Amino acid sequence: MSQVLHLANARLVLSDRVITGQIVIIDGQIDMIEQGDDVPVGAVNCQGDYVMPGLVELHTDNLERHIEPRPKVDWPHLPALLAHDAELASTGITTVFDALRVGSIHSADSGYGAYARKLADELLDARAAGHFKISHFIHLRAEICSETLLEEMAAFGPKDRVGIVSLMDHTPGQRQFRDLTALKTYVMKKRGMNDVEFAEHVANLRTLQARFGEKHQTGAVAEARRYGAVLASHDDTTADQVRASAANGVGFAEFPTTREAAAACRAHGIAVMMGAPNLVRGGSHSGNVAARELAEAELLNIISSDYVPSALLLSAFQLAKLWNDLPAATACVTQNPAKAAGLNDRGKLLVGQRGDVIRVALVGDTPLLRGVWSQGKRVA
Repeated sequence: MSQVLHLANARLVLSDRVITGQIVIIDGQIDMIEQGDDVPVGAVNCQGDYVMPGLVELHTDNLERHIEPRPKVDWPHLPALLAHDAELASTGITTVFDALRVGSIHSADSGYGAYARKLADELLDARAAGHFKISHFIHLRAEICSETLLEEMAAFGPKDRVGIVSLMDHTPGQRQFRDLTALKTYVMKKRGMNDVEFAEHVANLRTLQARFGEKHQTGAVAEARRYGAVLASHDDTTADQVRASAANGVGFAEFPTTREAAAACRAHGIAVMMGAPNLVRGGSHSGNVAARELAEAELLNIISSDYVPSALLLSAFQLAKLWNDLPAATACVTQNPAKAAGLNDRGKLLVGQRGDVIRVALVGDTPLLRGVWSQGKRVA
């Protein structure tokens, strides 16, 4: 017997317009979209609420927060995975690329030990067993400034279906942490360092970058190609860095830190991702370029929830107000990230697409999530 979801009297957010109509999802796939305010027998009356594609998240630290809720606290992994999955579903995210760090530091008490291979195995097992509410993929964050990056990446292969590899270089004094004051505040709070320990931490990272930086970047790019993964850059700051990203085959740029870098991405055909918390808060917590500035300059293509899952839906409606264009804003959290990750079966309300949809009302300017369906099955 077919599984049918029928939502009617809804404002359907299509790729280029919003219409009042109904949508039918049969066996997990969009089967019909029709304009009009009729409510057929058996359909859910959405009472004029918005129905949008499920949100697509390419970069989130949320899983790491669940497996390490406090520094050096290792939470049981399957319960952490399930809690993470349920939390994302509750915020309207129906596809996620779970960011796992590869690249560790053993020469100091940095707190950065290897964990990605083991956690990926547990994630893949949970996915295969059908334990998740939403769709999960793997995103490897390749830490250039580390000791063990290439040996950790060698443990992954095409069978793991790694979707994204991002090139991370968190060497102090450049990219995200050009301002050492912001880095000091972040690291000392998270890791409980004092001034002397922080100075030693900075010196150690700079030494690692000088020793391994070029080798690790070249190797990580090669590994991404071996996996068949999309390559992303992270925290590009200058036009020269963007040119290097383009030469490596980067498809999208995570959180460029300057307008110069974002404009260079546009010139090279690289999609620009910014963080939803940056947009919601009105600025970067690290003192870098504001997402709103890039949006106003039409240099923004993708939004990521980054470290606040619920910010993704909120940012879409804030962006819609800024642009006066809900379909274009919605594309930044659905269609555009799906395209950047090479997923052509989701991100749009279109017949034949995967039946991932959300129902949203507005309370003033705040979106109120009233239902989340993954492949036509209600998950929140």
